[in-house]
Amino acid sequence: MNIEKYPDNPFQRLVEVEVEDSSKGRFQFDESYPYLDNSFHYKWNRFLGFFVQWFAVALINRFKYGVKVADRKAYRKHRKEFKNGAIAICNHVFQFDAVAVFQAVRRFRKLWIPMYAKHFNGKDSWFIINCGGIPVPETPGGMRKFDEAFDEYARRGEWFLIFPEAVRWDYYPMIRPFRKGAFTMAWKYDRPIVPCVITWRERKGLYKLFGPADLPCATIQVCEPVFPDKSVRKQADVIRMRQEAHAKMVEKAGIENNRWPAIPEDE
Repeated sequence: MNIEKYPDNPFQRLVEVEVEDSSKGRFQFDESYPYLDNSFHYKWNRFLGFFVQWFAVALINRFKYGVKVADRKAYRKHRKEFKNGAIAICNHVFQFDAVAVFQAVRRFRKLWIPMYAKHFNGKDSWFIINCGGIPVPETPGGMRKFDEAFDEYARRGEWFLIFPEAVRWDYYPMIRPFRKGAFTMAWKYDRPIVPCVITWRERKGLYKLFGPADLPCATIQVCEPVFPDKSVRKQADVIRMRQEAHAKMVEKAGIENNRWPAIPEDE
């Protein structure tokens, strides 16, 4: 795979959001957005979203992207330690990688994903919202409501999924630097980090019938979890968790000379 086509800035956005032209139904990402939505309408659409993930997107993942869960031993071994919730992380490398993570950790419901707000006014907004997406607010008032929502989800023992690389680079084979948000949440809520890593393999056999020959197939693996240490100061432990999770993902992916450090150079 030619990695020279990717930029030198690991957080450069390569996938543009197609925002709908009409102002009808557009969300404002301030305190007015329902970050914690307990309405019947939302619960019903979440229920429908579950079936869309399981019966439609999971099939697309299986055949078009060849998604295969190769290793769940770490998940099964630590399952009891995840009973009060956890924070899954993954490299962000194709359109439906969130659903691949759902498949790997068997969490198709009650898993919440902080996401770039503009997606919620785009053409895929219904799917994004009803598969657990929550926009990262654009105002201080919105951030207070966002934090309150995640406080409640953590209290309920639900899972979060965060892509610490922040932006999607399709089919990228290396692990980019991590923003600190997932690890700050892990320390705040005293929840384990469950690193998942997606790698690419050559399209062979029957998979050639479902996608172009140059489109690689995805394999997802679950790494050993990373646990916060509340006896350590938050800033130091967040750095430690980022470095540890990054190293586990690089090792599990079999990358010998990863281009990027765990901590971005601009911090």
